[in-house]
Amino acid sequence: MQYIGIDVSKATFVVAYSSEKSRKTSTFANTAAGIKKFMKTIDPSKHHCVMEATGNYSLLLVYLLSKAGYTVSMENPLKVKNFARTMLTVIKTDEVDARLIALYGERMEPAPYKIKDDSLLKLKQKRTILRQLKKQLSANRNIQESFNALPVKDQSCEKALKKTIEFLEKQVKAMTAELETYSNEEFKKQLNLLTSVKGIGITVATALIVATGAFTYFSSAKQLTRYLGLSPTYQQSGTSVRYRGHINRNGDPYLRSNLYIAACSSLRCNKECKAFYERLRANGKPAKLAVVAVANKLVRQAFSVVMNNTPYEDGFVSNRPNGSCGGSAMRQGTAQSGPTSTVKQVS
Repeated sequence: MQYIGIDVSKATFVVAYSSEKSRKTSTFANTAAGIKKFMKTIDPSKHHCVMEATGNYSLLLVYLLSKAGYTVSMENPLKVKNFARTMLTVIKTDEVDARLIALYGERMEPAPYKIKDDSLLKLKQKRTILRQLKKQLSANRNIQESFNALPVKDQSCEKALKKTIEFLEKQVKAMTAELETYSNEEFKKQLNLLTSVKGIGITVATALIVATGAFTYFSSAKQLTRYLGLSPTYQQSGTSVRYRGHINRNGDPYLRSNLYIAACSSLRCNKECKAFYERLRANGKPAKLAVVAVANKLVRQAFSVVMNNTPYEDGFVSNRPNGSCGGSAMRQGTAQSGPTSTVKQVS
């Protein structure tokens, strides 16, 4: 299998058919026509395309290549950046980056990327628009509040601001309703399972479905919590370096903040999370650290109910012997090793 490095930008993408410096690179327009022209230069049975995740600018390329049967890997830019450091790279151009990505593919052999289906892509767009509308609404409300403190007010500005806020409120309400309706139509079963976990509402459930590709991207809850940035870090080297660290903060910060809020809510209604939080506090852990650990546990509970296709039962106690991995044991909120592993990570 020959690896092809692709460096994607807004208008174009540069292709390196080999990592060798002597080989020329090609540039194509980042459009449907440009992508089809590029596909004529490669063979789906011989070539493996590798690129960095660059948000929406790389999605069209990945989507069309995947639909046409080409093998594609879309890697975290941080991985490629750290790989470039190990190669002691001092020059950064689109051509050099494309060759470097090709070399990364040859050395690391990345796994193929699982393209999201159309329903997930639409759900992600709705969630993104709703989030941006809420940000704009919050910003305009803050401006309105700050204007109230002024001794002299401009009536035209005040009127324009009021109309903008009213418009944004209507848009937020309409998009929220549309998001909930679409989620229930396309992912009703997973939504029902996720919202059965005490503390997880429709917003967090929808965000988890988008982030996990309807729970198809990860084989374990540990992988998911690491992807979301809720896994504790630890540094130890010799006798002098020993840092307890913090969570790794990967993934979507907006989703992570929503999970933190959900964890606070779960302390009032989720018996397992409340008991876990109280146990950590009794062991001397700070309140915020304990809440983050509860957020980690909520994700594990969510992953468990979906993977086992079993609604959450708060306070359920399994009668199975230790070490068994039956579905009823999962209903406690996580896999059999879940609570223990979570405590070890934060203690």
